[in-house]
Amino acid sequence: MPETFKQQSEKAVLVGVVTENGTDTSEITIKELEELAKTAGADVIGIMTQHRPSPDAATYIGEGKLAELAAFCENNKVELVIFDDELSGSQQRNIENAVGIRVIDRSALILDIFASRAVSSEGKLQVELAQLKYMLPRLSGKGSSLSRLGGGIGTRGPGETQLETDRRHIRRRIEKLQSELSEVEKRRKLARERRNKDGFLSVVLAGYTNAGKSTLMNALTSAGVLSENMLFATLDPTVRALELPNGQTVMLLDTVGFIRKLPHHLIKAFRSTLEEATEADLLLVVSDISDPEYLSQLNVSLKLLDDIGCKDIPIIKVFNKCDINDEWHKNDDENVYISAFDGRGTEELLKIIAKRLSGSFINAELLIPYAEASVLSFIRDNGKIISEDYTENGISAKVITDKKFAYKFKDFEVKK
Repeated sequence: MPETFKQQSEKAVLVGVVTENGTDTSEITIKELEELAKTAGADVIGIMTQHRPSPDAATYIGEGKLAELAAFCENNKVELVIFDDELSGSQQRNIENAVGIRVIDRSALILDIFASRAVSSEGKLQVELAQLKYMLPRLSGKGSSLSRLGGGIGTRGPGETQLETDRRHIRRRIEKLQSELSEVEKRRKLARERRNKDGFLSVVLAGYTNAGKSTLMNALTSAGVLSENMLFATLDPTVRALELPNGQTVMLLDTVGFIRKLPHHLIKAFRSTLEEATEADLLLVVSDISDPEYLSQLNVSLKLLDDIGCKDIPIIKVFNKCDINDEWHKNDDENVYISAFDGRGTEELLKIIAKRLSGSFINAELLIPYAEASVLSFIRDNGKIISEDYTENGISAKVITDKKFAYKFKDFEVKK
């Protein structure tokens, strides 16, 4: 389990702007921001929102509201101000100058949580790259004030050394990280190609953070992935073999959880991880049906999947945590209701996965004459051999392959 934060909780106030078109802060996003802040270790003592036609270009919330915020922070010994939207470098500096304490935004907060969750070397590289790209345009004008950013929420990750270096040094570091991640992408691509060559189809778990993807992964494969009731409990992807009821084995892959206003730097940095979703044969989009906002969260997940290039991949919507509110509904090929916690509905989910994947693949039992053994080599290259046995009459084999190759072995099928 990743280390939780040991330092004393920082007293924080959350700030957002509610605009007329409702694209900035809302009751939903500010509640989510509060959960993110708590996940990072903050003690949220106040929430302040400002209704405006649009955010103020200089101070985001306007001079009057900024003075009110400064007074609140001073009177309540607030240590950290967290904004619900991404601030520009000049906005952040102006607000910090007015309130006299550290100011971060939603993107910095999410990046901070990711920095604490990354365990693998790949995950750490991805987070550091995202943080440095986020910081680069915000270095101007900070000067020696950067020295006070050595600790606290929003500063974990690359560390004080990187924060105090100049733009040129940071750009060199970004180039190095991109080069290292390029090698990671090549290895990940080779692994995908090996799975495809071995005839393994891939099923990818995606969906909103804390929807229960890791719990479902554990329930289906005994993967032993950390599953906690917290945002972004796991960050590094997991791959496990999953046997379906029809005897077919597929690869089940977990991905990073989605959330509203996910920083674009993070999406870009995690491109190699998210590419697993774009290469999937089937997507399981998991939602927490016990959350009143589950439909909205599902829409966020579906949009993000579309944005990264998953529009044409088949989807099963998996509604998890049905046991909490007894929200059980009728299953069909596109909607399945389960409880990953107690396992109810998971057997039906496996059957539907097998059914959805069977559209282009077939299972066959063959008896191949030794003179035609090359057929088995072809199947090995273009499908999967589940078992093979050398008998007096030929090679007895159970195989899975694409339907388009059925003509290659139709004369050798064992009639049942």
